[in-house]
Parts: sequence; structure tokens; C-alpha cells
Amino acid sequence: MKKQFLKGLLIKIASAASATVLVFSAFATDTQAAAYNKVYSETDTTSTEAVWPDAPDVNSSSCILIDADTGSILFERNSHEKCYPASTTKILTGLLTIENCNMDDVVTFSQSAANSINVYEDANLSSKAGEQFTVNQLLHGLLLYSANEMAYALGEHVAGSIDAFVDMMNAKAKELGALNTHFANASGLYNTDHYTTAYDMAMIARGCYNNASFVSIDSTADAYVIPATNMSAQRTIRHRHKMLKGRAYYYEYCKGGKTGYTDESQNTLVTFAEKDGMRLICVVFKEATDEIRYVDTRTLFDWGFANFQKSTTTGSQLGAMFSNDNYYNSAVFSTLSLNFGLNASFITIPNKSSLSNVSMTVDDNYDMTNENGVMTTHLKFLYNDNTVGTTTLNICAAGTDTGSQLPYINNDVTSTYTPKTCIKINIWILVGIGAVILFVIYIIEEHARRKRQRRHYNKRRHRL
Repeated sequence: MKKQFLKGLLIKIASAASATVLVFSAFATDTQAAAYNKVYSETDTTSTEAVWPDAPDVNSSSCILIDADTGSILFERNSHEKCYPASTTKILTGLLTIENCNMDDVVTFSQSAANSINVYEDANLSSKAGEQFTVNQLLHGLLLYSANEMAYALGEHVAGSIDAFVDMMNAKAKELGALNTHFANASGLYNTDHYTTAYDMAMIARGCYNNASFVSIDSTADAYVIPATNMSAQRTIRHRHKMLKGRAYYYEYCKGGKTGYTDESQNTLVTFAEKDGMRLICVVFKEATDEIRYVDTRTLFDWGFANFQKSTTTGSQLGAMFSNDNYYNSAVFSTLSLNFGLNASFITIPNKSSLSNVSMTVDDNYDMTNENGVMTTHLKFLYNDNTVGTTTLNICAAGTDTGSQLPYINNDVTSTYTPKTCIKINIWILVGIGAVILFVIYIIEEHARRKRQRRHYNKRRHRL
């Protein structure tokens, strides 16, 4: 209903006055622009047939491979199927901790945190009630060793209680783009009300792997030492992900990830890899064995790196796409004719393909929102029926300082992304003008109608 209302409203406003769009910004970075120096033109003579590479052969019944920067979905199989994530949950616990705490904060274990796990069955580091750690130490224990009691302790420290932290997790998951996710704890221990999808976990992973502090911890391949605490001796731990250096399934491009397993979830795995400036995220769920999850992940990464490239598009190219695409036939903007400017953006497309195969449309997976005078809708770039890039579009009232941002970008100082100014339309003035004009039109039409009625009546009376 909101989209239909906005459509009708904007059509009426456009008929009354011309709206000036100051800037449309699809997220871009100066640092990455140098890395991707190939620019596709609209007259590119490369093959224009929209052919997607043949799918790789993998065992996972629910998995996905995406580009961490553009949001392009390179491969997916039942990626919206409900699954139990197990300990891959901990990447979100880690991200929320990093965003809300100082690394040097001291955390004292509560009795509840110490007793939150089965010490004989659940991954843990035997933390005791009253034992003290820094946030940095707990994050290493969480992401490298998958210590469940440390997830609980961090949740309490961040939010004051585990229930409040779970609320933060669910809100953050939705903010990052999750569509069918509900968390019930900070660790991923089995709970029928604790579920996600491969797609949602990939969206969450985008948020994590675009945070420099998170990547710094999660990419630790060497042994990590937690010094002696007030209650325990020194602990030495190593990352459980087996694609890091020195592990059984070493993959030279692997930059980190998170393992998971419960009887109900089977083997789960989230992995981040980078090669020649392309950053990919792979999520595999419901894997039968530990080995197969790593074999499938490597197969997907090799296929992705071999068949795709990140392309820089110019503002003029996007401008032509923006004005000619069926985006304007969507429920958001219909066929409005607007003035706008577009900055360069990145998309991920198959090798030897052309930008002429790329279109732009509204992403119907997400509802349009209207908060604090800012209307927001999600856009996606399509190559045939495949999503090769995503962004958000914000429409603001005059004087509102809000940027169009990709959903996974973190705004801390470590981010290399620089948000541009969003589209700004003096919408309230236009609404007022539109209302006045519509009222005037109504008065004129009503006057004309009455005049026609009087004329018709007079004619009939003369005939009589």
C-alpha cells in the first residue's frame, strides 16, 4: 500500500511542479576505484548475450556465493530455505560487540554466563564465574575457538542481559538485509526458534567482513594466547576454520570465516575470500560431513573467481540505465521524469559480458520505509535474472542530511567507504503546491459542471 500511495502522490506532484534531484549516489570508494580499472561502455563490442556461467557441482542443499562489495549473487541453491546456523551465529555476536564496546573493556563473568553451556558437549574454554577478560580476548575466544560461554558473557556485557542482546541481534540482522531470520541466543546452540537462511547469513557476513576490526580478529591464522587471568592459567587457542594457513584444507585466498555444528543443523560454514581485488562470501548449510563443507566452499570460490569480474560503471552509463530502465515503471516512481546525477558504482558480471545486459529495478524483497521524513527503497542491478549489484535509494525532505548507503556498510572510522549526498527533493513544498493546484482544479471543474447543468436546464425549458 505504501508503494502505491507514493506512486500516486509523486505522479500528482510531478504534474504540478518540476522536482529537482540534487544527487543520486550508488555507493563507491576512491580506494577501490583504482583497483578496478576496467570500465564498460555502452558501446562495448564484447558479446552482449546475457549468459550466466554453468553452475558448479556442490553437495550442500542450501548455499550461496556472493560478492561482498556489490551484493551480486553469483550462485545460490535454496538460499531462502530455513536452516539452523549453529555457531556461524557468532559472527553477528562479534560484530555487535565490536560496534558497541572498547577492546580494552574488562568483562567479569557472571554465574549465568559460566553456567550457560554443557562443559562436556559444547565448545568452551572453561571460563569461571568471577573470571575477568578484556573484550578483545573474549572476541578471539568467540571467533577463533567458538567458545559458547564467551558469547553469553559478551551479550550480557553489550546489552545488560542476554534477552536484550538477542533483541539487538534480530534488529541488526534485519538492518543488514536478513529476510527470514530469528535468533534466540548469542552462540547458536540449538533452539527451534533460532534459525536463518543461507541468504540471510550472507547478508550478515557482509556487515562483518566490511568491518576492519572484525576481519583483523577473524583472519588470525597463528596461535592466539589469552594471558593468565585472575582465576585461570594462560590459554593458547587456534582458529577452527580449516581453510586458513597451516590447516587441512588450506586455501590461499581465505581471509577468515566461522564454523558451526549441531546435530540438528549438521555442518555449517561461512567463509570470506579475496583474490585480485574481488572479495567473495560463501555460506554452506546442511553439509553431511566436515570435509564436504570445505570442498564445496573451495569449489564455489574457484568457480566465482574464474568466471566473474568486478566492473566500474561511469555516472553517464548508470544515468542512461536509470532513466530508461523499468525502474520508472515500478510502484515507487512510475514514469516520472526527473533530473539527477549518478556517481560511479561497482557491479559484478560474468567475464566478457557487457553493461548493455544490465538493468535496474526495485528489490521487492524489502519494503519501502518512511522514517523521520526519509523514504527509502532498495534497488538491485540485474544481469538477465541474476542480481549483480545492490544499493539503497533515499528521498529526503529539504534540509535532511541523509546519505544513500549500502545496507552492509559500517559507519565507523575504519570503513573505506565514503557516503555521498542522497537524492533531495523539497517534497513538502511540492506536496503543498500539488494540493493547492488539485484544489483549484476541483473548484474549476465543479464550476464548469454546474454551468453545464444550468445550460442544459435552460435549453429544456425553452423547448417546453
